Amino acid sequence: MDVLRPPLIKINGRIYRRNIIKEEHYRGEEEEDFSCMGPPEKEELSADEACDTYLIEQTDKGYRCAFDVPSVLYKYIIGKKGETRRRLEFDTKTSISIPKQGVEGQIVITGSHKAAVSSAVTRVEVLVESFRKKQPFTHFLSFPLNDPKIQEGFLRFKDEVLKQCSQDHGVEQSIFQNPAKLHLTIGTLALLNDMEVRKACEHLTECQNFIRDITEGKPLPLVVSGIEYMNDDPAMVDVLYAKVSVKDRSNKLQVIADQLVEHFVSAGLMVREWDRVKLHGTVMNTLFRKDSTVEDLGGQGRQTMNEREAFNARNILKNFGAYCFGEFELNTVLLSQRYSTDCTGYYTSAGSINLS
Repeated sequence: MDVLRPPLIKINGRIYRRNIIKEEHYRGEEEEDFSCMGPPEKEELSADEACDTYLIEQTDKGYRCAFDVPSVLYKYIIGKKGETRRRLEFDTKTSISIPKQGVEGQIVITGSHKAAVSSAVTRVEVLVESFRKKQPFTHFLSFPLNDPKIQEGFLRFKDEVLKQCSQDHGVEQSIFQNPAKLHLTIGTLALLNDMEVRKACEHLTECQNFIRDITEGKPLPLVVSGIEYMNDDPAMVDVLYAKVSVKDRSNKLQVIADQLVEHFVSAGLMVREWDRVKLHGTVMNTLFRKDSTVEDLGGQGRQTMNEREAFNARNILKNFGAYCFGEFELNTVLLSQRYSTDCTGYYTSAGSINLS
């Protein structure tokens, strides 16, 4: 019986064989190992093989490349008992220096030949990007909906729903959103150290000009009115959300959200999930039922989908389908920190810009 060879992958003009190795050190996580088809023997690289991501400097002893990698990712480059680093060093005939665990700094790769250093840099990049995608997100871009008028309307909604629909399956107080954290999620980010947070803040500031062009330098009057659900069956709902629109019925809010995502995706700070941002302000979510610390930011939280107990939203939709939570003027876009609370009860802000 023939054994299938692992698939090949081309990165930065070089061919790699992709293997999957179980690493007990990573508690069963799968390490993606991109083994080079053979170390380069020529000192000079052809144009399409050159490493153009980082500067490779010539030194008295050969060549050197230093670049930043968040400390949380060091272990994936080192591997179990140092096996991954040793394999990389052997294959590329280079030396790879990594800071101590928990110490932010640069990984330094040195070697006798520029092509060898370039090969090692590329392979470390592949490992880093592979495992970066598996990190839980830490921050998110948001439009806050916690204006006092909206909070007041939400609390009235909650009281009336509990009065009229508490006998319906799964409807109870714990699945309602925290009024101080009402928001629209634009997109999520995994920012793994302070430098990456600062970089995200800088990119958010860069977005201020195009946003002000859209809003003409004024706050955006919004209407929070009507409710919708995300499941196919209104009797088995996991998320109920308030609909948010611009008062003049324009698409300005959607355009701002989509362009923000486009900017952060292009900067490599965000992964595109949808063609358009789904603008919704969650008011009820079954993720909250067993764990009040879970946040409605597009992920599954700590519970699996099978563990969630859906609720019957038929009467809520019938009685409150056109419910108006209120109107307010949106004037900020926030880079919010996950699992945090500021003095207002909203998420702690790492950065912000104004629409006006």
